[in-house]
Amino acid sequence: MVVNTQILLGIDHSFIDFCTINVPLHKNVVKAFQKLQQDAAIEGYQLTIASGFRSFDRQLKIWNEKVQGIRPVCGDDGRKIDLQQLDDWQQVQAILRWSALPGASRHHWGTDLDIYDRAAVAEDYQLQLTADEAEEGGPFYAMHCWLDHMIERDLAHGFYRPYSKDRGGVAPERWHISYAPLADNYQSLLTIDVLEQAVKGADMAQKATVLEHLDEIYQRYVKLPD
Repeated sequence: MVVNTQILLGIDHSFIDFCTINVPLHKNVVKAFQKLQQDAAIEGYQLTIASGFRSFDRQLKIWNEKVQGIRPVCGDDGRKIDLQQLDDWQQVQAILRWSALPGASRHHWGTDLDIYDRAAVAEDYQLQLTADEAEEGGPFYAMHCWLDHMIERDLAHGFYRPYSKDRGGVAPERWHISYAPLADNYQSLLTIDVLEQAVKGADMAQKATVLEHLDEIYQRYVKLPD
C-alpha cells in the first residue's frame, strides 16, 4: 500500500467518510464497524463512537492547550497534575500518557475509535472515557467484556485494542479500538523521520523538548509491538 505522509499525519483527509455515520471514519472501516455494531446490538449493547478521525490541527490544539494549562492533564489516579511543578520533559511525558503527540495519533488515520455503550447510561450522562467507566463496576464493563470475547475469538471484524496493556508509555485505554487491516500498515509507515518533520513544521508547545527526546517518545508512545 502506498500512503503519502499527509495521510499518516492527519493532514490529508480525502479518504475519510464524513457522511455514512455520525462520526468520521476511514471509508474502508465504516462497514466493518457497522458489522461490529450490529453484533453488539444483538447482545443488547448500543455500540457508539465517541471519537473517530481526528486531524493534525485538532490534535495540535489539544496538545497546546494541555501544555498551556487550558485543558487538564491527569495522572493514572484521575487527579489533575500541576504541570508547573514538573520540568519540561516531565510535562511532555505526563501529557503523552493520555494524549498523542500531534502527527502520531492513530486517530489521524480514521482507523481508530473510542467507543462506549450508550444503552448503559442516561441521555444526560457526561462521558469521561476513563478506566473507571470500562472496568468492573463501571457502566460499560459488560460491553467491554463481550468485546474482549469477540476479539479473542477473532470475531471482531478486524478490530483489536492497541492499548490493552501498560507498556510504560501510553496508559491502557480499554475504550480505544483499532481496525488492524489498515492501522497496522499505517503504523509501519509512520517512521520517526516522518514524525520529526511534522513536529519541526508545527507551531507546537514544548517543541524543543519533544525533538530532544523524539527517539524515546517514538519507542515508548508511538511504536507498538507487531
